[in-house]
Amino acid sequence: MTKAALNARSFWIIGPGEGEIRTETLREPSEQEVLVRTLYSGISRGTEALVINGSIPVSEFGRMRAPFQDGDFPAPVKYGYSNVGIVEQGPASLRGNAVFCLYPHQTRYVVPATAVYRIPDGVPPQRAVLAANLEAAVNGVWDAAPRLGDRIAIVGAGVVGCLSAWLCNRIHGCEVELIDINDERERIAGALGVAFAAPKKAIANADLVIHATGTAEGLSTALELAGFEATVLELSWYGNRKPAVPLGEGFHSKRLTLRSSQVGTVATAQRSRWDNRRRMELALRLLSDARLDALISGESRFEDLPQVMPAIAASAGNTLCHRIVYSAI
Repeated sequence: MTKAALNARSFWIIGPGEGEIRTETLREPSEQEVLVRTLYSGISRGTEALVINGSIPVSEFGRMRAPFQDGDFPAPVKYGYSNVGIVEQGPASLRGNAVFCLYPHQTRYVVPATAVYRIPDGVPPQRAVLAANLEAAVNGVWDAAPRLGDRIAIVGAGVVGCLSAWLCNRIHGCEVELIDINDERERIAGALGVAFAAPKKAIANADLVIHATGTAEGLSTALELAGFEATVLELSWYGNRKPAVPLGEGFHSKRLTLRSSQVGTVATAQRSRWDNRRRMELALRLLSDARLDALISGESRFEDLPQVMPAIAASAGNTLCHRIVYSAI
């Protein structure tokens, strides 16, 4: 008897500020594949806002494709990369386990077994939606190369900025300050055990500055806070915007280094020994810290994504990681 076709529902961006839920038919998984039923997905506000607002530059259409993206930029496109679910079919070693996958917002999906990562014991599945952002923060800290005892300024208390501050704060002897114009982020910093300051009250002469606001004003603050011959690591991605970079004033006299970091490639210093899988497995292990739950700023149902995604993309409020919850069926 032929098995009945299994349908799935997925969220698609169909134009600037517009999305819809579509139904699609899944193929039967092969012996080397898994069928995953989604429990949660996470909205990575910075990148997904650029996608739904149609702000991906044409030059980056190829490089910015998500691993299991359907469609092409600017739209229609099924985009996302923070999915947590249960393996319903697949190898015995994975069947019934909670896994993370770099997959868009969809109720069920079939992928190669090698594309999923078993969530470690001690990490709640609902927290694991932070894995992709934490992987980016890990890679950024590798690129930044902080040293014992450094004074480190993190400009921008979004999810990746908060995670970068949390990681740097674990390095013995470092003085870490998380900086943001939003005073409400002080509560988040406190929950993570990190010092907080408004830009005008931040400690200057930093040995290392990590910038993650995605704004020209934030980058200006980062350059101002950097000490002599310090590095400013740029974690923001601006899409098709062209920020004014203040390379006058003290940029040359302080002999500053402005360096980019992007998660698509493992940081240079680690690349000879680390691959993407090992890096993601590290990120998942690090999620055992319950303090990171402070970065989940809200929750919505999958069915509400057509309204939720444009609202989050358009807001400049307090959204950090917004978790999407899927029904049990």
